[in-house]
Amino acid sequence: MTSQARTAITTGDGVRIAYRFDGDEDKPVLLLSNSIGTDLHMWDGQVPALTEHFRLLRYDARGHGASDVPSGPYSLDRLGRDVVELLDALGLRRTHVLGLSLGGIVAQWLGIHVPERVDRLVLSNTAAHLGPANQWDRPIAELLDAPDMQATTDMFLHNWFPAHMLEEGDEVVEGFRRTLLATQREGVAGSWAAVRDSDLRRTAALIGNPTLVIAGEHDTVTSAAHGKELAATIPGARFTLLPTVHMANVERPAEFVDAVVTFLGERP
Repeated sequence: MTSQARTAITTGDGVRIAYRFDGDEDKPVLLLSNSIGTDLHMWDGQVPALTEHFRLLRYDARGHGASDVPSGPYSLDRLGRDVVELLDALGLRRTHVLGLSLGGIVAQWLGIHVPERVDRLVLSNTAAHLGPANQWDRPIAELLDAPDMQATTDMFLHNWFPAHMLEEGDEVVEGFRRTLLATQREGVAGSWAAVRDSDLRRTAALIGNPTLVIAGEHDTVTSAAHGKELAATIPGARFTLLPTVHMANVERPAEFVDAVVTFLGERP
């Protein structure tokens, strides 16, 4: 398997976006898009299995990881255009796209606005809308006023993983903890603003790409009901429910990868 060290492009608005490839160049490309508060390493546990079938393109969304952290609110349009500019810079006309949480919202945007750049879509633990919008204002303000990321980190981990993984001091969970604590608050707050200001409940019906929606039975961030609603909105979408909280790829990696590989490998 060939891997590439993390490198970067610079977007039209001057923001550096870090990315890396893993897998053989002769395999179809699968773009992975991440949750708020994570970087491209959130997929590390799935890389060995996925690279048996795909060349993986992972990236750090603006505000996260090795990418730049502009201040102020981010928009979903800007997050989507970051991906388009990345694909353009790499000469990739069309890829499969797998997004989880905010990554799944960005993936929806791609299916709505640039469907010609997408082959098949997998939308995991995500939603077309998380409202009402004003529920985000206080968390954004409190985060920006906080002395550090400690309280936000604890909240995220509680929302992402089942209690037994948190109680056992699971090393994978501890990796997510370290990433969260190192994330700049402006990146999380800016991304929360993108979630606050987006509502794809009507426009998701425009997605014409073959789509699989994966939801977690015990997900309190983007509920199973959110996933079912999204799958019902997208014409012909499939729906898979896994017995997980929010990070379905981490909690049930074998079932998650099997669902993704089976769907993406189907013939038109």
